[in-house]
Amino acid sequence: MLTVGVDVGGTSVRAGVVNADGAVLDTSRAATPSGEEALEEAVGAAVAELAARHRVAAVGLAVAGFVAQDRRTVLFAPHLAWRRAPVADRISQRVGMPVVLEHDANAAALAEHRFGAARGARIAALVAIGTGIGGALLIDGKVFRGAHGVAPELGHLRLVPEGRSCPCGKNGCWERYCSGTALTTTAVELLARHPGVSTVLAREALGDSRAVTGRRVAGAARDGDPLAKQAMSDLARWLGEGLALVADVYDPEVVVIGGGVSESAPLFLDEARERYAAVVTGAGHRPLARIRTAQLGDDAGIVGVATVARELATPRTARNGRR
Repeated sequence: MLTVGVDVGGTSVRAGVVNADGAVLDTSRAATPSGEEALEEAVGAAVAELAARHRVAAVGLAVAGFVAQDRRTVLFAPHLAWRRAPVADRISQRVGMPVVLEHDANAAALAEHRFGAARGARIAALVAIGTGIGGALLIDGKVFRGAHGVAPELGHLRLVPEGRSCPCGKNGCWERYCSGTALTTTAVELLARHPGVSTVLAREALGDSRAVTGRRVAGAARDGDPLAKQAMSDLARWLGEGLALVADVYDPEVVVIGGGVSESAPLFLDEARERYAAVVTGAGHRPLARIRTAQLGDDAGIVGVATVARELATPRTARNGRR
């Protein structure tokens, strides 16, 4: 059975056709619209595009937000338009197939546990660094959801009291200092602090400040731009600080770093590991979690939620005779 996984993030809607071995056979991508109706149209269009080319049986949506226990409703999504919205039913009506929801980090964690970097781990955490930070915890291969289905919301741990404002309504959240968005913010702050500096980023920002994106900062850091490297070092510091908190609370065997920013891991991960090892409680006197990058890369959420859709939809598909 082939299924479609859709990663609905704050920046893009990415869909993929996935087989039972976790391989992504075909993909579709579009920018994330701001409105609720437009967002559901974009998801439906991505699924329809892939369903026109493949015989698919069910759809899973990996959502960057709070998903209800029954995985039918999006309760809250800081970077998306949905608020207590029956998204699964709405999308199912659009595409004519069973639809299930999952938190995007949970989906990625499930994929990495079954097919990738967390395979075999009894206690595994995933930190998905993209527009924001998503978090997931697996215990014996099963998702820990908390009492109301919204745990663990790692990206909104407050690391910096009275720090940068966050769309969630708080200030100083981890993702405001360690994400693609944070990388942009840090670079812009550094440019303002050093107005006379002559770097690639500085020259680009003079033409248009919107040219300073997280992806561009990472590229400039690879090219040796000193300001971009400083921004990347700041991200590494806050990643290490946050990982220490995760280890203090959950004591995982392995922490998988996923999301789009993980593609630039060679620029920050070693420094983050060092920071984590230095500030975790009991530093020097306890085993440390293995910090690994996601083997499935940016496709982990797609693969994971497509797998969830396959497992939950198979009996219903067989009864209904849907293709």
